[in-house]
Amino acid sequence: MENQQRPHILITGAAGSLAQQVINRLRESCDLVVVDFREQVDLGDDIPSYCIDFNKRSFEDLFRRYQFDGVIHLGRIMSSQMTRMRRYNANVLGTQKLLDLSHKYGIKRVVVLSTFHVYGAVAYNPALIDEEAPLKSAGLSADLIDSVELENLANIYLWRYPDLNITILRPCNIVGPGVRNTMSTLLSSEHAPVLAGFSPMMQFIHIDDMADALVLAYKKPGRGIYNVAPHDWVAYQHALQLCGCKRVPIPSIPPVLPRTLLRVLNLRRFPSYLMDFFKYPVVIDGRAFAKEFGFRPKRPLKEIFRFYRESKEPL
Repeated sequence: MENQQRPHILITGAAGSLAQQVINRLRESCDLVVVDFREQVDLGDDIPSYCIDFNKRSFEDLFRRYQFDGVIHLGRIMSSQMTRMRRYNANVLGTQKLLDLSHKYGIKRVVVLSTFHVYGAVAYNPALIDEEAPLKSAGLSADLIDSVELENLANIYLWRYPDLNITILRPCNIVGPGVRNTMSTLLSSEHAPVLAGFSPMMQFIHIDDMADALVLAYKKPGRGIYNVAPHDWVAYQHALQLCGCKRVPIPSIPPVLPRTLLRVLNLRRFPSYLMDFFKYPVVIDGRAFAKEFGFRPKRPLKEIFRFYRESKEPL
């Protein structure tokens, strides 16, 4: 009888470090099934794990077999990991299939991880961006448009099927141990490029705090879109300095020049689709999520930067 009361949750993107943090927080109180179309992840005998393409029939078999109560969708893939078409199929068409199956099989709770990148980085962004701000898909590169499309799709389902209780989270830069995104890679570098004349304000959230935010969001059913970010920020060049990175100024124009110089100097590169985020600030307002879900980050900026600084120090 006790097992019947434990919620049965499907978690996507299981190969990612954030998903594994969420799994560790929920495995004692929930029955979990995890999937990732990149690889099968071994999480022990108590958690079934599958490598499945969301668009294949075998994915629906999981919904029939396990009768999920909820879904935590962390499977968004960034551009560097695959071709544009395959990424679109995974991020957009795969998410549509996931939401269709969630509706078909009576799922009562869905949490979707999005990103603050959907706001776009432009010179005239407001000082603090709230959830009502438009998504600037027209100004984004092709590599970010599928992130906007994924969220727009989730937003359609949020209003069309209120019984799914969809919550969409837009976090700032997620960093910390195990994180392999662009920002974490730059902060961990010995030498990091900066665009000459630019040092935009940025926000950072520790992976532990983001995992806590996702669990809080799942456990409190509700519908809506929320930014997730601490109420502090720091200039990018100062963040690099606090992480022990030596800054290497790179001209920002013409657009091909920074990419060429970084390749010649063998430095970590700005992905072209994120170039504007290293020019213009995109500072999001996370107060609505903090108030609604009682969220308070535990890891301050100084602790985040100390991790990257100490990782460079000789043993």
